[in-house]
Amino acid sequence: MSIIEKISFDQAGLLRFITAGSVDDGKSTLIGRLLHDSKSIFEDQLTSISNTTRKRGMAGVDLSLLTDGLQAEREQGITIDVAYRYFATPKRKFIIADTPGHEQYTRNMVTGASTANLAIILIDARKGVLTQSRRHAYLASLVGIPHLVVAVNKMDLVDYSQSVFEKICQDFATFAEKLKLRNITYIPMSALNGDMVVERGDHLNWYQGSTLMNLLESVSIEDDINREDFRFPVQWVCRPQTKELHDFRGYMGRIESGSIRVGDDVTLLPSGLTSRIKEILVYEGAVDEASAPQSVTLTIDDHIDISRGDMLVKAGDSPQVIKAFDAMLCWLSEQPLDPSRKYLIKQSTRMVKAVIGRIDYRVDVNTMNHETVNTLKMNDIAHIELKVQAPLVCDDYERNRATGCFIVIDESSNNTVAAGMIAAARE
Repeated sequence: MSIIEKISFDQAGLLRFITAGSVDDGKSTLIGRLLHDSKSIFEDQLTSISNTTRKRGMAGVDLSLLTDGLQAEREQGITIDVAYRYFATPKRKFIIADTPGHEQYTRNMVTGASTANLAIILIDARKGVLTQSRRHAYLASLVGIPHLVVAVNKMDLVDYSQSVFEKICQDFATFAEKLKLRNITYIPMSALNGDMVVERGDHLNWYQGSTLMNLLESVSIEDDINREDFRFPVQWVCRPQTKELHDFRGYMGRIESGSIRVGDDVTLLPSGLTSRIKEILVYEGAVDEASAPQSVTLTIDDHIDISRGDMLVKAGDSPQVIKAFDAMLCWLSEQPLDPSRKYLIKQSTRMVKAVIGRIDYRVDVNTMNHETVNTLKMNDIAHIELKVQAPLVCDDYERNRATGCFIVIDESSNNTVAAGMIAAARE
């Protein structure tokens, strides 16, 4: 097995996914059911939530408590923060992000969705497709999640009706046509009773698709990373200057997309200087080839000036080198955007000063309408123009999530105040 095949195989064994939906649709219960039925919780955890369930005067075990970890969440019975959980089956490892359902926690969902391969949007079978369902589908589309599962939950409360399920699927599909969602799977289930979560159960025999767990274990994510465009942002210039490595100069970082081989011609951006790959070094030693998302040290044939924030790409395959661009921006800070101020933009390993050139519109995430605004408040999502002081090396987000995203930093407090996705370069 080559190193590229090995890395691809290793990444296929880890699935990052989020759960989203309206409040009380059963997101936390679903995750609790996944953990419980896949034997991924400890006895002391089960004992703890059993005791808490009894204190609340409820029968059985409230599986939602496995994820609602904050005291405020437990008291209110809602999810406020993004709760991350890790579990594994013999077929795959998983990282789950349980995201909030309330509109005021839009930023939390964007945070959880930014690295996800798959999103599960829960819909209460009694209520159908709600505003929150459409909002979370829009956000999943916005951050470019490749795979979407629409889980129609609480089927036990509608007598496991096939017609109810099919009506919800039709309503969601009609809305999804407006979004850039290319891979949608619909599953009826009862997270409370376990039907179609890990086991099929006895009540949904009319549904011929796979269970949720089977889908999570088998969905292919090998093509989720851009394998075509080699992008290597330089994170650190390694100069040991020891007796054995006195003249060694290596460039350390993570391959964000594509692959590289010894002998490949490369271009350094934004300078445009060219060279050739001399060595590829990993923890185990030298290799002939490497691919995303592997962390490596590269050496090149020529002594050219390379610093943190520069990017190595294959010769003839250049991304954009820009000083102004359009972007979709999610404002994360409680402090509103001040259009007259300068901010810091961090994109890959490069950090530059920037100003908001223009706010084209704010998106009403409930109706998808565009609204004219002069500033942005927490949880707002808007289409803007950004102007940066020094060139950024990037791709459109739709082409490459890794090099098409950025964060905005308040240079006075060093707080991250926004996250964005590059839409298009401007001349």
